Amino acid sequence: MCGLCGFVGVGTHTDLAAMTSALVHRGPDDFGYYADESQAVFLGHRRLSIVDLAGGHQPMPNEDGTVYVVFNGEIYNHLDLRRALTAAGHRFSTDHSDTEVLVHGYEEWAEDLPRRLNGMFAFAIYDRRCRRLFLARDRFGEKPLYYSLQRGVFAFASELRALMQHRALDTVLDKRALQKLFAYGFLPAPNALYCHTYKLQAAASLTFDIDTGRLHIQRYWQYRVEPDEAMRRRCEQDLAEELLELLSQAVQRRLMSDVPLGIFLSGGIDSSAMLAMASAHLQGRPLASFSIGFREPSFDESLWARLAAQTVGSCHHEDMLHLKEVRDLTTELLQRLDEPCGDASILPTYWLSKFASGHVKVALGGDGGDELFAGYDPFQALRPAQLYHACVPRVLHRGMRRLIDLLPISTRNMSIDFKLRRSLAGLSYPPYLWNPVWLGPLEADAIAELFHETIDLEDLYSEAMALWYDSGATNIVDRTLEFYANLYLPDNILTKVDRASMMVALEVRAPFLDNDLVAFAQRLPHHWKMRKGVRKYLLKKALAGVLPRQLLHRPKKGFGIPLAAWLREMPATPPRQPVLGTDLHWVDRRWCEHRSGKADHRLFLWCWLGVQYHSHAWSTTLHGA
Repeated sequence: MCGLCGFVGVGTHTDLAAMTSALVHRGPDDFGYYADESQAVFLGHRRLSIVDLAGGHQPMPNEDGTVYVVFNGEIYNHLDLRRALTAAGHRFSTDHSDTEVLVHGYEEWAEDLPRRLNGMFAFAIYDRRCRRLFLARDRFGEKPLYYSLQRGVFAFASELRALMQHRALDTVLDKRALQKLFAYGFLPAPNALYCHTYKLQAAASLTFDIDTGRLHIQRYWQYRVEPDEAMRRRCEQDLAEELLELLSQAVQRRLMSDVPLGIFLSGGIDSSAMLAMASAHLQGRPLASFSIGFREPSFDESLWARLAAQTVGSCHHEDMLHLKEVRDLTTELLQRLDEPCGDASILPTYWLSKFASGHVKVALGGDGGDELFAGYDPFQALRPAQLYHACVPRVLHRGMRRLIDLLPISTRNMSIDFKLRRSLAGLSYPPYLWNPVWLGPLEADAIAELFHETIDLEDLYSEAMALWYDSGATNIVDRTLEFYANLYLPDNILTKVDRASMMVALEVRAPFLDNDLVAFAQRLPHHWKMRKGVRKYLLKKALAGVLPRQLLHRPKKGFGIPLAAWLREMPATPPRQPVLGTDLHWVDRRWCEHRSGKADHRLFLWCWLGVQYHSHAWSTTLHGA
């Protein structure tokens, strides 16, 4: 796991050094540079050594120095690929470096390389003979990659903060991107926070032609639900056994490591399954698990994490997150983020990562299970939502929302009043906008008030709408799965985990995103995912003999935090500076309403804090200002 950067065109070694230094937290173990000054090509790398500790230095060349790679991630099928490439005549100089597989894989398969990889990755390959750069990102975007083409330079980096260290690039906030952040609670790719900067989408590759200065982007894969009707008629037990075998295989692939490895354990089904599968493959060898808890009972899952650890027999480590730590942690974390994150669970994710990093260098997590097997609350709300949409006249929707607003504000985890308010907000819109509005901190009319301008609904939610209309799915459960897998997972969940863990140089792996397991989920009809109101139906059946029944069938909590309550107490004096013409008095009213308990603005206020701390931190650090 590492950080990479580079550029072509205007710039010097000073720019490259600044970009690379901004990634030191992602790779504290080693660093390297490469410059082909005749072509004005510069590559930089920071390394977190996980596999082949002695042989993985980057930038890494092929035998004759005509191909160079900088790489962030892990390729879990690298040994299979190495054997195939060796049979094709390629000579390897390292013992078992997955990075070298990319070098020779590009020589053999060129732009078809990403399709052959099973792993998490972002990489850049410099092809001296063809005079081009080739960049690619893994299927779900577990590893980040930003780029920009402006003022005579094409630049790229693992994080936006590193990218913007190049002195030729603009550091002007993009208003449209900021509005999308408030609409979704995350920034959907290819949007990035600064003008003329972009995130390479998940499952996409980019080719930059050095001679013409042109870039070409293509998607080499996309998650689509393509139900196999034969699976609908298959025996439930057979399907459950197949799923369990695929899950076990996915975990086994992700146990490859030359450094200590552990498990993130939330007490939920997904992470508990990771622990059980890993323990079975390690066959009695010690396995560490890590969890954190909260004093607020409706958010605390430490009891369930302990139960899973005791059932499997892991060496369990547990910590508690208190309000005092949150006050200090909020400022530290939000100032360090390269882009604001609308998901406040990045706080406990960072705390957990920091806690685990004192013991291990790699951790397995349960991310992806909810998106593939319909685990979130909105999946259970889809049927009632359809009935409401069909039976309640639109003219009555606003009145229904006002009625629900009379309910007392609760700060409990996923309280009834919170669910009702979020549900009715989404149902004020057409079905293709239910999911983003259910998740988003602000609706379109509120964003219009904040920025004092008219908001185009289709432009604001263009990514969600394009996904909906391009879908071949005929069932709303499948369309919702595609929303979560293509937008929410890569641009919120995986981004959050990457930033939080890499701040403390910890690598986190997601077995649920294994190619073979994902292919099974794509073919599995929704009947096996959401059945009679039971979410993750087949997954629970598969794990019935592996995990305790009370853990499998308890209500889902998610990795939530007591944000509504905490925001009433901290920060005492939140940052207050205008950003792109936003109305500070409008924001002040939201703070007052939230602190008094008259309204619940937790999602917006957290997002706003992120923007404020980000703007303040960057205004004082970028380019030595």
